[in-house]
Amino acid sequence: MKFLCLIYLDEAEMDALPAHEMDALNAGHLELNEELRRSGHFIEAEALQPSRELVRLRQGRRAAVTDGPFTESKELIAGFYLLEARDIEEAAEIASRFPGGRHGSVEVRPCRELIVPGR
Repeated sequence: MKFLCLIYLDEAEMDALPAHEMDALNAGHLELNEELRRSGHFIEAEALQPSRELVRLRQGRRAAVTDGPFTESKELIAGFYLLEARDIEEAAEIASRFPGGRHGSVEVRPCRELIVPGR
């Protein structure tokens, strides 16, 4: 079963980290990525640019494009992992090892298959 794990961090706090701490955090993620590849749990993982770099699309009658940031929240999505795990408990155990999670929070969400009758 696939799980999307969203890593939420306070961007201001992360911007204030000394370079050597950020380097250690990034190295920790790369090491974990290799461990998860070996165990068969890794599908994909990426760090995301800060919210000031994003664009939001709203579609309705007319598409609208707005530059970020968009939220009043302190914690924003800083990265994600797409994992293969037998159940949500295993996915949560893996997510508890994300180095970035020590600085914020991690949301673990099961993916679902889109089912369309007749397809």
